[in-house]
Amino acid sequence: MFTKDIGIDLGTANVLIYIKGQGIVLNEPSVVAIDEETKKPLAVGSEAREMLGRTPGRVKAIRPMKDGVIADFEITEIMLNHFIRKVNGKSLLSRPRILICCPSNITQVEKNAIKEAAERTGAKRVFLEEEPKVAAVGAGMDISKPSGNMVIDIGGGTTDIAILSLGGIVTSSSLKVAGNVFDNDILKYIKDKYKLLIGDRTAEEIKLTIGNVFPEGKAEKMEVRGRDLVTGLPHTITLSSEEVEEALRESVYLLIHEAKTVLEQTPPELSADIIDKGIVLTGGGALIKGFDKLLAHELKVPVFIAESPLTCVAEGTGILLDNIHLLESNIR
Repeated sequence: MFTKDIGIDLGTANVLIYIKGQGIVLNEPSVVAIDEETKKPLAVGSEAREMLGRTPGRVKAIRPMKDGVIADFEITEIMLNHFIRKVNGKSLLSRPRILICCPSNITQVEKNAIKEAAERTGAKRVFLEEEPKVAAVGAGMDISKPSGNMVIDIGGGTTDIAILSLGGIVTSSSLKVAGNVFDNDILKYIKDKYKLLIGDRTAEEIKLTIGNVFPEGKAEKMEVRGRDLVTGLPHTITLSSEEVEEALRESVYLLIHEAKTVLEQTPPELSADIIDKGIVLTGGGALIKGFDKLLAHELKVPVFIAESPLTCVAEGTGILLDNIHLLESNIR
């Protein structure tokens, strides 16, 4: 039987798995629900996400990935094992070659932890690639030529900003300001302004429904339910997109400042290419309304959202798996 080659986008918020010849076969939240007493996993992925913030005392829903790296090794291994079994990537006859993506500026120790977790699921060979590079490939950018390409990949735990040329990263930065930080900003804003306590899932829903980071965007409103911190009773408020913009402003400008820093460190020839081609925005953060307009306004460079920002990295692993001989010769 032929070995299956598997590409994994091991994200802080979601795990996507690509199998060579089949495409993306799995897209599930990176959450594991465990029994606190027996330490046994009860549910993984979508089923476990439903339990976030809604579990009885002994059941705990855990996100084993934090800021793009492994925060809980054991739970990550359980999660990877479950997902690989689910897509039938590990059969009795085959040990797959696995390509995993990681943020661009993580340490060797963190890289080794990711590699080891994948090896322990029964992989024959594990390759690590940097996320912005894979995202750029998945977004359809040709990074093999000697010309500059810029990608901003806004994930759940990290935002990776990179300038690519000749198949490699020229300058890059990885910062821990991304989807989860935006959710926390909304949560904190509502708590401070309205004395209303909401959960992470509600904050994420607000971000996706009425989130807008460009002040000139269309004004929208949404009803938000939570627990009143004064009375302790359930309460509903109406939140506007202007308030969400205000809640996210500080984090968004941190991200813009980092993008400017990366551009400042770029060789002038490559900067000229980026002005021509523009910047490609990938990752879940690209779906927040107005992000492309705000970046274009602040960086004075055209900004385009990738065709399918959420699956760019997984699709990129698929393209790289088709050229796995290049990875084998470039093994880290």
